Amino acid sequence: MGTLVLSISSVTSGRKHVNGVDLYYEQTGRGKHAVLLIPGSLGSVRTDFGPQMKSLNKERFTVVGFDPRGCGQSRPPARDFPLDFFERDAKDAVDLMKALGYDKFSLLGWSAGGEAAMIAAAKNPDVIRKMVVWGAGAYITLEQVEFFKALFATIQPSAEMMELYGEEVFLKTWEACLETFTQFAKRPEGSICLELLPLISCPTLIIHGEKDPIVNIQHSQCLLKNIKGSRLHLMPECDHTLHQQNADEFNKLVEDFLED
Repeated sequence: MGTLVLSISSVTSGRKHVNGVDLYYEQTGRGKHAVLLIPGSLGSVRTDFGPQMKSLNKERFTVVGFDPRGCGQSRPPARDFPLDFFERDAKDAVDLMKALGYDKFSLLGWSAGGEAAMIAAAKNPDVIRKMVVWGAGAYITLEQVEFFKALFATIQPSAEMMELYGEEVFLKTWEACLETFTQFAKRPEGSICLELLPLISCPTLIIHGEKDPIVNIQHSQCLLKNIKGSRLHLMPECDHTLHQQNADEFNKLVEDFLED
């Protein structure tokens, strides 16, 4: 079941009923290689992936971005964070692409979307062609959670986030997210998906911004060590939002890797 919403400048948007919720998505390009973009925490295709939806090669790829359940335009329901929310996001992502008619596709996952992408790749080896993750980790520590709390107590949410959620909903939702991260940090090794990394069999590119204050290089090195055949590319002058800061370099890296 799906409802076509609009088609402007070769971008089609709509909603698909997947796993009990209506997921908003945008799609562009006509290439044979389908690629799904998975946003970060509370992110959406429009807040997180403008440069990729605009500039990834539309002849070589069909690019799909979506808003995870409870985020952006995939509301209601409100966003919540049960201990299996990464697994839920991973399943939603895969099932959305199947509902759109793609039996095999690649994943691009940023930050929390990277964690969901890794879980999706581990649990669906016959479906995922290739994967790119950045700003993501397979574990979290209590020190990181405390850093996140201090960081988000001082930063001003973007105008885009305020327009999407409003300040009260945004802050309340972040508090719920941080509480769940605290529970993850209390697990053995702080695992989010550590035990699943050896199950990932698709070619994987890890990109790391060396000025990332949120996810340090140890996280990317952990992924490199535990995902068979993966490769790591460093972007020395970039931080957590490297795909926006240096979109041209990022997009070329992704295009070359997906076609390799």
